[in-house]
Amino acid sequence: MNVQELIELVDGHLINTSADLSREVKGGCGADLMSDVLASIQPEAVLLTGLCNPQVVRTSVMADVAAIVLVRGKNPPQVTIDLAEEENIALITSPFGMFELCGRLHRAGLPSLERSVSDGPSELE
Repeated sequence: MNVQELIELVDGHLINTSADLSREVKGGCGADLMSDVLASIQPEAVLLTGLCNPQVVRTSVMADVAAIVLVRGKNPPQVTIDLAEEENIALITSPFGMFELCGRLHRAGLPSLERSVSDGPSELE
């Protein structure tokens, strides 16, 4: 699935128009703790989150996240949008909650790209 297909699946709105819509999304992860993202997410996942601050973008770049979906129709501050533009990462808002979005992604065939913390250290450590 690519980012454009992801946007359609989540009934999303792309906030930063310079993002690469052809980028491949290989799975998903839902998290609000950025330390969990760094410890457990695998590359090329979509990150579902309720956080809208710039740290979401910074963390996503470090973790090689393919796209960020903000749940429950949240709109980020301009500083977050500007950073997503600068980093060329898709920043998407969706009207659905995290539970609904996880179900939609799973039903569409995307696997979880979240490692268990018991699997050992992530490649980023």
